Amino acid sequence: MLSFHSASTRMVNSKRAITECLEAAFGEGHATDCDLLVIYSSMGHNFQHLLDQAHEMAPSARIVGASCCGIVGKEGVSESMKDVAIMAVRGAPEEISVAHVDGILGNNSYEKGRELGRQLKAQHPGINMVYFIASGIDIANDSCIAGIESQLGSGVTIFGATSADNMKGVISFQFLDNQVYEHAALAVGFADPTLEVVTRATHGFLAIGEPMEVTRAEGHRIIELDGRPAWEVYTERLGLPASATCGETIPIGALAEELPEHLKKEYGNDHILRAVTKHSDDGVMYYTTECSKGTKLWLTVRDEELIFSEMNRMMEWFVEQGNGRTPVAVFHADCLARGRFLFSKVIKDELIHCMQHPLSRDGEVPPWLGIYGFGEFAKLGGANTYHNYTTAIYALYRR
Repeated sequence: MLSFHSASTRMVNSKRAITECLEAAFGEGHATDCDLLVIYSSMGHNFQHLLDQAHEMAPSARIVGASCCGIVGKEGVSESMKDVAIMAVRGAPEEISVAHVDGILGNNSYEKGRELGRQLKAQHPGINMVYFIASGIDIANDSCIAGIESQLGSGVTIFGATSADNMKGVISFQFLDNQVYEHAALAVGFADPTLEVVTRATHGFLAIGEPMEVTRAEGHRIIELDGRPAWEVYTERLGLPASATCGETIPIGALAEELPEHLKKEYGNDHILRAVTKHSDDGVMYYTTECSKGTKLWLTVRDEELIFSEMNRMMEWFVEQGNGRTPVAVFHADCLARGRFLFSKVIKDELIHCMQHPLSRDGEVPPWLGIYGFGEFAKLGGANTYHNYTTAIYALYRR
């Protein structure tokens, strides 16, 4: 049976940050070794120092993690350049499996996902949930899901996030044990038969205007919109020059695809959103999923009232799913564009309160690990789904 422990800090010194997190997670004076340690860190830290100190304090742990644009812990939310948050797991190490691939890109995402699934299945055939961390730039996330499911089946629940930088859209990092990677994917399989995970995501943006049509595409690369270079059309519609960076387009440039009718009510929206995290000099946009010719894409605007109302509706659903239970742990992925790049601190803190309070007991937030990243994984219509610009909650309940 697995137990979960979390903590977060803004400590400037990287080694001290990990020390503070592990001591806070387990209690000062208590042993800090564990079986699994998940680390999220903002870009201002020395990642190698983080990992070295983590190994010093938790020598038995498999370590996974990623760079991010901010964190959310049971202590609250922070988006400084020196954020660190952890989730430490103890219990039965045979119920935790870790898989890793390097060099994952949009054109090989299915094969890399399949390899992750193969590695996990070889370690434990009873895995029923997978925590997934991957590069946030140039990756076809729907293909990753399909690859993992090809080995573990569609009944396994995939949840997690893609890594991010500090809103530049230039490079993001992933961690495994004592190594730092730039284009890796990590998967943690849980096989604790006493645990189940409940996942859901919501965004609260509205599609506006006339759509653009994908007139040429290859996999996750959108080459033309409306018969012209895709990046040129996209930035033009945003009122930006073609010389704009992804860091300038991400906060305002959420793209919307219309959902099938049967998914709209559950999602609380008619559209699912997508981000563009890379583009080439010849105007090709790198989408976060595969995109076929003929797909219609709308620009969007955020609706703050809808963001809060849909957040509250989602949390009411979680309470129903819990049926009186308090989660033993909550993993959480939030789009970095829903943080300080779109909201003032007051509204952001209120939004975090809206998601944490319903899952707390007697005012105590359960172990909580949240990341501001480039994308989120949560179920929609019963299927593992990749999302952008959402708040995605993953609540682990004891059966």
